[in-house]
Amino acid sequence: MVTDKDLIKLYSQRILALATDIPRTNRLECPDATATARSPLCGSIVTVDISLCSGKVSDFGQDVKACALGQAAASVVGANILGRNREDIEVARNQLYAMLKLDGPEPARPFENLSVLMPAKEYKNRHASIMLALDATLDAYDQAAGSKKILNESGRA
Repeated sequence: MVTDKDLIKLYSQRILALATDIPRTNRLECPDATATARSPLCGSIVTVDISLCSGKVSDFGQDVKACALGQAAASVVGANILGRNREDIEVARNQLYAMLKLDGPEPARPFENLSVLMPAKEYKNRHASIMLALDATLDAYDQAAGSKKILNESGRA
């Protein structure tokens, strides 16, 4: 049974501060790709717009409709996503997953602030919401990279 003490630990001041100050919440007018990730368990949704330049994220926007934990994760992603390549995003996603599900270490720089979500590993029903921002970002990146490759192969762009 979850106690009040457990909830206070889970929803720390740092998590709440991140959740109330999510960067890059303006959707992009002409993104290279858009992806949405949804948690069927709680209904949280994160939609990400992404633009790439030379394989790195050059612009980013997100619409976050999630619990405080999902919002905190989106806040960290939004603050650190510009200039990242696919490998950076995949590593962050895999490290966050490992931290939550496999007793892995905290995520490394530049996404080290995701470690604030460590107390949530005991709340498996929250994991999907926490993963949404990185899942959507990785999906959007792959779509954008794929469309740029197709355009380049066709002689345009």
